[in-house]
Amino acid sequence: MPNNIKKGIAASKGYAIGHVFIKADKEVEIVEKAISNIEEEKARFETAVEDSRKQLIKIKEKAEKDLGADKAAVFESHIMLLDDPEFAGQAKSMIEDKKINAEKALSDVIDNFMTIFAGIEDEYIKERVADIKDVGGRILNNLTGNGSGDLSDIEKGTIVVANDLTPSDTAQLDKDKVVAFLTNIGGRTSHSAIMARTLEIPAIVGLKDIVSSVKNGDTVIVDGIEGEAIINPDEKTLSEYTARKEEFEKKQEELKKLISIETTTKAGKRVEVCGNIGKAKDVEAVLANGGDGVGLFRTEFLYMDRESMPTEDEQFEAYKHVVEKMGKRPVVIRTLDIGGDKKLPYLPLPEEMNPFLGFRAIRLCLGRKDIFKVQLRALLRASVYGNLKIMFPMISSLEEFLEAKEVLKECMNELTKEGKSFNENLETGIMVEIPAAAVNSEELAKHVDFFSIGTNDLIQYTLAADRMNEKVSYLYNPMHPAVLKLIKMTIESAHKEGKWCGMCGEMAGDEKAIPTLVEYGLDEFSMSASSILTAKELIMKA
Repeated sequence: MPNNIKKGIAASKGYAIGHVFIKADKEVEIVEKAISNIEEEKARFETAVEDSRKQLIKIKEKAEKDLGADKAAVFESHIMLLDDPEFAGQAKSMIEDKKINAEKALSDVIDNFMTIFAGIEDEYIKERVADIKDVGGRILNNLTGNGSGDLSDIEKGTIVVANDLTPSDTAQLDKDKVVAFLTNIGGRTSHSAIMARTLEIPAIVGLKDIVSSVKNGDTVIVDGIEGEAIINPDEKTLSEYTARKEEFEKKQEELKKLISIETTTKAGKRVEVCGNIGKAKDVEAVLANGGDGVGLFRTEFLYMDRESMPTEDEQFEAYKHVVEKMGKRPVVIRTLDIGGDKKLPYLPLPEEMNPFLGFRAIRLCLGRKDIFKVQLRALLRASVYGNLKIMFPMISSLEEFLEAKEVLKECMNELTKEGKSFNENLETGIMVEIPAAAVNSEELAKHVDFFSIGTNDLIQYTLAADRMNEKVSYLYNPMHPAVLKLIKMTIESAHKEGKWCGMCGEMAGDEKAIPTLVEYGLDEFSMSASSILTAKELIMKA
């Protein structure tokens, strides 16, 4: 491969041609100084914290507007860190106790956290470490006058190049100015990659040495299809990729003709292509891309970015909005899937060695029926406004499903006594994301109304490969024979009992996997709204 071509991981599709802006991580030199006026130093620290708070609130508001509340939720936890007695509070105490400058006190607190968490593989801990570094660095920059590191002084046609981009950085990317970004580290499931796909900005991550390979102002071609960055290309290459970029954009425009067309395979089977959503307003994008319904509404985002549980009425209004917007189209709503890598600040959970295998999703809901019943009542009340279906996550046994159905029946009885209406015949199904459920799908299919295969977890559990761990990412293979056998088995079990089977994991929108899934007889594909039209085209050709 030529020296001017760098190969990485294609994190967000598309082509871009632009000029480099290197976001260098500013080195802040920390020197310990003895302080005589402690109150004055504490006040200086508090000013830096308040400056950081104002910056984070501004970033959060922009992220909510551009990316949605679910993507902006991370900044709420950053803001909360500013008031955390174990973090910012500890730095203030250190200023007072040791009579040292604020920079040194804060730096010591950050180092303490890094030492404590070093070597811990828990994904929640990793995210918290990243949050601490991000927020701590922001306060330090404000203390030293280096600024917040905001990406505000950039021009149109900019390609942002960095070692990594924090959630704060990616939320500030102005789509009108930033045409792509490149990072040394990261994977397809990192914060920055997910946000790039949401913004529809081409991105390549895991380039290893891209920061040291370019300089500000360099012209770079970003090939978000092959995961290649071409530095200072010659005129011939530039012309070739300009044509590719135009062809890609033309293709995206042409796909719009499929918006109102029913998706039918070559064999004549009608297939539903639906969208995954995390918040009520996401239905607009599903409809705009011709989605046949909502195949997965991740309700946990209703519980995030807040200080207390959402009430029954709050949830009811959100569910009602979605089913009304979708009309007769199906809306599959997954019950609360908290735990693992998703935690709530107001719902303390026990620390676990393996949180992805622990007290999460349906296990948490059956253990906290007070929380579960509030959601189920809201779902039932909303069911009269459209084609709502309820899906239980993380089911590993028939007993769990039957217990969940029993709680749902209790809620039905309560609402009947209260004179509140609901759809008595609404469908209830499960996410097949645990290998045990796939292996036992023949028995489960006799009791459920439908299956939806959650491949993100099914793949990592089947292959014992953490999908967030770059070191074992080579093992995370959707087309592994063992994974395909479980998927085929699940679809066949559903059809044997006259039930339908969908898929709501990322594999449903995987262009390489779609022909195989059509061959297996998958009835419904659900994915991010931006992938719907491409998937429709591929299914119709399969």
